[in-house]
Amino acid sequence: MQEIFYTEVPTPDTHRVKIWLQKNFQPALGTKTSTAEGCCIKHLPEAEWSIFVWSVQRTTYLKVFRWSKSSPRNESTFLKKLQQDLAKAFPIQYPAPPQIDLTQTSIFEGLAQQYPLTVKYFQQMPKGEADLTRVYWWEQRWRDNVQSPQQPSQVVFQGDAANADDLPTYDLIYLGGALGVIHAAVMAQLGYRVLLIERLPFGRMHREWNISRAEFQNLIDLGLFTAAEFEDLIAREYVDGFHKFFDANNPPKAKAAILHTPTVLNIAVNSAKLLQVCGEKLRRAGGEIWDYTEFTRADIQPHQVKVQGTYLPAQTPKEATGKILIDAMGTASPIAWQLNGGRTFDSVCPTVGAVVSGVDPAVWNSSFGDVLNSHGDISRGRQLIWELFPGPGSELTFYLFHYHQVHPDNPGSLLEMYEDFFTILPEYRRCDLDELTWLKPTFGYIPGHFSANDRDRTVAYDRLVAIGDAASMQSPLVFTGFGSIVRNLPRLTDLLDTALRNNLVKAKDLNQIRAYQSNIAVTWLFSRGMMVPTGRQIPPQRVNSMLNTFFGILAGETPEMADGFVKDRFGWLPFNKMAIKAALTNPALLYWIWDLVGPMDMLRWLQSYWSFTMAAFVNALLQSWFPAFVRRLQPYLEPRYPRVWLWLLALSYSVTYSMGKARIERSLPPLPKPSPVPAKVL
Repeated sequence: MQEIFYTEVPTPDTHRVKIWLQKNFQPALGTKTSTAEGCCIKHLPEAEWSIFVWSVQRTTYLKVFRWSKSSPRNESTFLKKLQQDLAKAFPIQYPAPPQIDLTQTSIFEGLAQQYPLTVKYFQQMPKGEADLTRVYWWEQRWRDNVQSPQQPSQVVFQGDAANADDLPTYDLIYLGGALGVIHAAVMAQLGYRVLLIERLPFGRMHREWNISRAEFQNLIDLGLFTAAEFEDLIAREYVDGFHKFFDANNPPKAKAAILHTPTVLNIAVNSAKLLQVCGEKLRRAGGEIWDYTEFTRADIQPHQVKVQGTYLPAQTPKEATGKILIDAMGTASPIAWQLNGGRTFDSVCPTVGAVVSGVDPAVWNSSFGDVLNSHGDISRGRQLIWELFPGPGSELTFYLFHYHQVHPDNPGSLLEMYEDFFTILPEYRRCDLDELTWLKPTFGYIPGHFSANDRDRTVAYDRLVAIGDAASMQSPLVFTGFGSIVRNLPRLTDLLDTALRNNLVKAKDLNQIRAYQSNIAVTWLFSRGMMVPTGRQIPPQRVNSMLNTFFGILAGETPEMADGFVKDRFGWLPFNKMAIKAALTNPALLYWIWDLVGPMDMLRWLQSYWSFTMAAFVNALLQSWFPAFVRRLQPYLEPRYPRVWLWLLALSYSVTYSMGKARIERSLPPLPKPSPVPAKVL
């Protein structure tokens, strides 16, 4: 018996596919008989094909086996017809959530028919109705932006000077209170008057954060936290993390051992406590927080930016003015869409999950993390990937996500992902969902942007700059928004402080305040190869085969090299060594990537690779002496030529950070101990 055909049928209704095979499929040759899981087709005395289907990951898979050693005549014609008939009977679909009027019905009633398991288990969460409403709101906003990228809602306006004597005035106004409060707390402790505007109750977020000790050390070195405060934020520290992708259907050269990364994302941070501490530091330094307040518009005026919002509980307007506006609203940011239009985000990871307790310790040992894992092949056009991180006590945090190319016909659905999550979690980790305690959901859209160089994305406007997911400068792999802001906080803080001190508030100045790394930009081809193009079907095992090729090579390298790759701390030579090894190990990889990416995106990647090569060359020439030399020029340059100084400082940081080797190299004084201080006068 030999397997000759394997495909995904993009429907969760496996029984319907089986009945279609038995009753509707006409092979045009041979004699068909029904079997328990499909059918058999006898063609000529010596040839027989067996077709069967099964279900996993809430989708259907189909294989054809031949009961003879040689290929019978017309076999390719038979398989082609089977594939064409399947595509007609079970076309690719991208379901959208129903339109719900929440003034007339509850979110549970509105979604129960289409997403029954999602409704069932959100009802068991402490704030499930509010959280599911947030999921629905976020998906609707995301869909609107993706489907109308060239006509985004205008929220930033260029205005004339206006009388704002009666409005509160700040140096910095932050929009978004998750990643935003970390940066805001640093700037407040430097003496700036800071306002933070947050749509949700402050401290409420829908993701947990993991990091390594080496990465978090940045915040300690910067002075935002003490070592003791950091220890108090640790919810759990695991001893090893695993990376393993499903390979049952892969060719032998695309199977891989488990990759161990004991110092990658091995610290589970108590995110609620971290936000609380940052909020307290912000307030003690004279800053303010307006939560339950939704941003509506910003008017850029010659000497200030005027920000308008709505206080949601009372539906009343709120206004404030500032020197600079910081957009930290993530993928929900209307500002990011206005500034970048159709290329705001080239890719996204729709991510869902939950924090739970009650998983049997025999199923999962909380001393370990599952950093990246797949337990099946492509499912309805997505390669689903799991993450599992231990939390305090018996808590576990699960994430389910996939890499997705942004497309107006297929924006990517959180609600579809949640229905998958609640259906297939028992397949991934043996558990009875009804015996678990559901503590909170974890969800969001994690963005990516395919940068050819450090200037092909707009992150600033006059008196406005984006950070975090709104700027979308982070890794497409595991080093996402929180890790990126932690690594780049010294850089962003120093550049923003320099701009403020010297009143450099034009777009061309603020556009230099960005967390770009050339080595991250070049890895977008890796994430692009994990995306199934909209409207296409590819062999179900294709993405797992590519992942196992790369991670299998890493598993054979030193722990230091594997750690560097996963943390985006690799240089030009290790990257090229890895790429050559992958091509030699699995030559088909080059064709697979070309087939998925296409010639235009390959050309874009070559531009990224050229930028990476040049950055590596510059880094090798300058890193050992240039940053220190630039610091010595500061006393002369900054007072006389502040714009030149900001440019040179940004260039110095780009050398330091180009390969992910962040370190504190700043002219900032150490942060003072948190205490009320007067606002800095500009």
